[in-house]
Amino acid sequence: MQVQSLFIYPIKSCRGIPLERASVTLKGFEWDREFTIADPAGMFITQRQYPQLATLLVRFEGETMVLGIDGQKSEPFYLNPTLEGKETPLQIWRTQTRAIDQGNEVANWLQAALKLEGNFRLLRQSPQYPRPVNSQYAIQGNETVSFADSYPFLIVNTASLDNLNQRLKQKYGDDSQSVPMNRFRPNLVIESNEAFAEDNWDALQIGELTFDLVKPCDRCIVTTTDQASGHRNERQEPLKTLSTFRRFSQAGILFGENAIPRSTGEIKTRDRVTILTPS
Repeated sequence: MQVQSLFIYPIKSCRGIPLERASVTLKGFEWDREFTIADPAGMFITQRQYPQLATLLVRFEGETMVLGIDGQKSEPFYLNPTLEGKETPLQIWRTQTRAIDQGNEVANWLQAALKLEGNFRLLRQSPQYPRPVNSQYAIQGNETVSFADSYPFLIVNTASLDNLNQRLKQKYGDDSQSVPMNRFRPNLVIESNEAFAEDNWDALQIGELTFDLVKPCDRCIVTTTDQASGHRNERQEPLKTLSTFRRFSQAGILFGENAIPRSTGEIKTRDRVTILTPS
């Protein structure tokens, strides 16, 4: 097995960036989910409520983050991220934390570009307020995470997507409902020939780094959102089909595995992936 592709999502729930190599930190890839957009009540927002977030393009020119909207001819916004802004309360799921406001100019640009009504703000994670992973699945007990939902990394297997798309083709008689990997917003895509083998992976060595797979990822309406246009699938695919064979009582509809790194370093596409057995 090997790494097929790597992705970061600098702003939570917005467009991802494919990488050939990526720096692994203990809370996730460098720059991954470093930022989030918060609503006027200080609650983070995602594509669950605002599917148009998928159209927000993010790229880097050096240390400058460049924002744009797919399909719009408006001027991009150039942001120099800061750790010196105003600290403001932020709610992410059950975590109450404080984050660093990136200023009025980018907030105004985002509100106009994404057609958000109200005082939405772009916030950056503060190093002074680390977010712990779910203690039930922590390995050492002190692991942290960026603004990702719960864990530093999401790992997905190519054969699992192939299996899902085969089922969709059989169901509809053509490829009209097939979906790309970006519907599942992974960080690491592992090239494999065994569908859902990841259910039985305890740990992976990728290059020189080891990742513990701690919890399957339960899926939601975001998988039905086209990651280019932001449009929802009218047939609720692929979630509807996925639910017919990947629904597990209390756990939900599962696809992919959440993971925690044991150390820092760098990984790249085509790195060898080895399954580690429990010691």
